[in-house]
Amino acid sequence: MAIVLLRTLIIYFTLLLIMRLLGKRQLGEMELSEFVLAALIADLAAHPLQDMGIPLLNGLIPILVLFCCELLIAGFSLRNIRLRSLIFGKPSLLIVRGEILQQEMLKNRFTPDELMQELRAQGITDLSQIEFAVLETNGRLNAILFPAERPATAAQLKLDAGEGGYPSIVISDGRVLEANLKHLGFDRRWLDRQLKEKGASSPKQVYLMTATASGQVYYAAKEAQP
Repeated sequence: MAIVLLRTLIIYFTLLLIMRLLGKRQLGEMELSEFVLAALIADLAAHPLQDMGIPLLNGLIPILVLFCCELLIAGFSLRNIRLRSLIFGKPSLLIVRGEILQQEMLKNRFTPDELMQELRAQGITDLSQIEFAVLETNGRLNAILFPAERPATAAQLKLDAGEGGYPSIVISDGRVLEANLKHLGFDRRWLDRQLKEKGASSPKQVYLMTATASGQVYYAAKEAQP
């Protein structure tokens, strides 16, 4: 039993480390080589766990080899446009100025039903509003509306939108994140004033509180427990 537990932990943390080293992009929409890598790793990792007679290295070594191959492919493709195009393919235009390119749809085995489904997911129901629709190499469809159909921005309307800023969490479930508070340029006295204005006497009464460097605050108090 202890051997099974140990083998499982070794494989788990090895896979965790590999996926972490591959970077955040691989954890989102996967390219072709990344999909193949994930499928092979899942199969290789399962064998040493299912059969205790298989040496653990028989699973770990192929996984590490595949990991190295993926790093090499990613590194070479960053520097070589032709290789990147060969391995990952190129984006395809499916709609140009409201007109569906049927040959491109057929080439990519993309049905009209799938096209409409992807567009509805982006809140688009009228194809005549679309200037370009691009099928990316990761299989995602991105639609670009005609300029007249795009939402107006504050700059176009000549309005003062004020300052924005990136909101950082300063209190999470009653716990003050001192590093974030310091990064924003605030201190505990500022935080105490904000809590007092919100009617809270302690951070423990706060479920979530975020702030920006310009002083914009979002506050959510903890709900009373039943």
